[in-house]
Amino acid sequence: MPNSRRTTLRVLDNAEVELVEASRHPSINELSDSELQQLRKNLRERRDRARDIANRTRREMRGKSVRDDGKAAKTDTGIRERLSILANAVQRTNQEHARRQRFEGRGELKRNAEKALEMRRAAASPINRPTSRRADKGMRAIPNERAEDLVNRMELGRVSQFVRDSQAKRDKRHEEAGV
Repeated sequence: MPNSRRTTLRVLDNAEVELVEASRHPSINELSDSELQQLRKNLRERRDRARDIANRTRREMRGKSVRDDGKAAKTDTGIRERLSILANAVQRTNQEHARRQRFEGRGELKRNAEKALEMRRAAASPINRPTSRRADKGMRAIPNERAEDLVNRMELGRVSQFVRDSQAKRDKRHEEAGV
């Protein structure tokens, strides 16, 4: 839920207003990574504190607990608004952090691709390697070490097809029998 700046000024104290304003668009882009990290930490602490107070107030409104002064809270609207504003600020800072990480990832991916291209180009260059076998002096025949096939290939195909057909017949019989 978007919150207006007027609501922000009315609900939050000065320190929280500065944190929330720092999480908005023009100023969040100007923060360094360490400053953004610190802002996220501070906003989370404030949000967690507001959430705890809101939960405590709701319990008091239901009659589950009593404040120190013995009076139960009547409403929690201001606390809920405060929690909502701080939660939105935390969400904005998280999105900015994720955006920066994606941007860094793209740069790293580009550097890796350029390095791979350089390596490929270097490997594609002709290298004079001495070879042990030369055609001009006559090549020695390399004997085939695989054993000869003693079974006709057509026979192998016929047997495989026979097994498939037999299995299909068995499956059909079991299906009809309801097994």
